[in-house]
Amino acid sequence: MKVLGLGCGRPGGSAEILLTAALRAAGDAQLVRLTDLTTDDHLWWLWERLVDCDGLIVSTPIVNRTIAARLKNVIDFLLGPNADAAIIEHLVAVRGEGIEPAVPFRVDERVLKPRVAGLIAVGGSLTPQWKTLALPLLHTTAFSMHMAVVDQVVFGGAGTPQSIVLDDAAMQRAARLGGNVASQLGRAFDDVRYLGPPGLCPMCHLDVVELNGGAVTCATCGSAGEWADGSIRWTDLTSSVISMAEKRAHAREIQETAAAHARMRAEIDERAARFGTFEHVARP
Repeated sequence: MKVLGLGCGRPGGSAEILLTAALRAAGDAQLVRLTDLTTDDHLWWLWERLVDCDGLIVSTPIVNRTIAARLKNVIDFLLGPNADAAIIEHLVAVRGEGIEPAVPFRVDERVLKPRVAGLIAVGGSLTPQWKTLALPLLHTTAFSMHMAVVDQVVFGGAGTPQSIVLDDAAMQRAARLGGNVASQLGRAFDDVRYLGPPGLCPMCHLDVVELNGGAVTCATCGSAGEWADGSIRWTDLTSSVISMAEKRAHAREIQETAAAHARMRAEIDERAARFGTFEHVARP
């Protein structure tokens, strides 16, 4: 069972120090620094390690209340539809019936292997409002491949280089996260035990919610509920992007939309041609 660690900050910085503590506790582990990935070929090299691993631990510094830009780049480049477990499941099924899908995404069946994940974010601020968006964005590293998040944690107070080493409790907590991830390796998604803080949402275990009158939606994953008498009652967990039910619905939606647009391609091309190229383009 292999654990892959993604270091998203400076080599030797606080995020990597925490990741090192987690990986040492996880056992058979390998560290990849995103600072070493400078070309598209390097990102596909990372892809091979992602599909080969059984567990993923990601550690990022918090920048502008959220995750490091280099991690966002990896997510957008690698972890979209081509890494979506439901889309790949669907494409394998329809091609098995001799049907070519409307949108032929790249298919790598290795995505369908069970994986677990641990998420770490670290920033300098001592107050929570500067760290609110870190874990929600970190979840985008896990949900496409249908990785079960075992544990997740945000640390603060590391406002100068490597200063997280002064926080013994943080170092111990990072190690516990690594051990928690290792304890769930090889388990199917529904059999994985979540070992982190409970949170409000029963799917992603985070506390960021959207209120629309009495309706509640988890802003991280999309679980649906109702707000009444000062508490949330969750009514639909299948709407969460973490669930295979929602992933499968989304995969069908993509194919149906593409098929509908294929029938309207001439009209789309005609309308788009009216815009052409904007006359005044500024370049460096």
